Amino acid sequence: MPPARPRRAESHARRLAHALRGILVALWLSGSLLAFNLIQTASLAVRPVSSGLFRRVNRWAAGRFWGWCARATLSFPRTRVVFSGDAALPRENAVLIANHQSMTDVQVLFLLARRERRLGDLKWFVKSSLRWLPGIGWGMSFLDCLFVRRDWTADRRRVERVFRRILRARTPLWLVSFSEGTRLTAARLAKARRYARERALAPPRHVLVPREKGFVASVTALREHLGAVYDVTIGYTGELPNLWQWAEGRMREVHLHVRRYAVAELPAAPEALGEWLRARFEEKDALLDRFYRAGSFA
Repeated sequence: MPPARPRRAESHARRLAHALRGILVALWLSGSLLAFNLIQTASLAVRPVSSGLFRRVNRWAAGRFWGWCARATLSFPRTRVVFSGDAALPRENAVLIANHQSMTDVQVLFLLARRERRLGDLKWFVKSSLRWLPGIGWGMSFLDCLFVRRDWTADRRRVERVFRRILRARTPLWLVSFSEGTRLTAARLAKARRYARERALAPPRHVLVPREKGFVASVTALREHLGAVYDVTIGYTGELPNLWQWAEGRMREVHLHVRRYAVAELPAAPEALGEWLRARFEEKDALLDRFYRAGSFA
């Protein structure tokens, strides 16, 4: 877990300025998102004629909106973003695995995708309960994102259907998997440590034990379409921000470290692939331990 640090005292005027900024950012992005939902809905008219045009319209809409989210982060004068590690290959299809501490992790991954010019290619595993939520849920429904219930028996057929569409259309792809399945909290970390000890695994300190089935299914089904797995580790300097604090401009400094693994080098057997994923999260744990001591992944 990130070390707790005392919050600095702020004047009333500064708190008010942050709150006003948060309200303006929330209104701007919410209004923009609903406008893009209208464009996406209108794109249904071309789907029977050209599924390729339908996908291009929605790829453009997603890329534009998520680009605005990234631009909002970069417009905050006190936010510093530090990238390290491997570079992504141009136009390479990939699965991204990332640790998950806060909803701001999504905003941070937008920065990576913007840097590599892949914003419109992002696809996500999303809670099924969000599917009908105006704005983000509606928008992702048009993008072949994977709405899951965290029950592989119930999810498998739906996920495999989406994968078949991606393969058939040769869709450009950055598929994001928060493989821990949920955000890190002190209670979940304690539960993960007990789980690890019971199974003779290394007890984690900064990540949860990853859930393997979604990752294994993704790499197995999409292997011929993928070039790599990008292992992204996210570390925050200072207080761990929530989404509202991000909108207020309080995310002071964030670091992203990327490791690229060619899919051709990954094991093919599902059990071995699950072990490979666990090994990556053990490495993440050690990397984050060094980060919280040194303040950098470098």
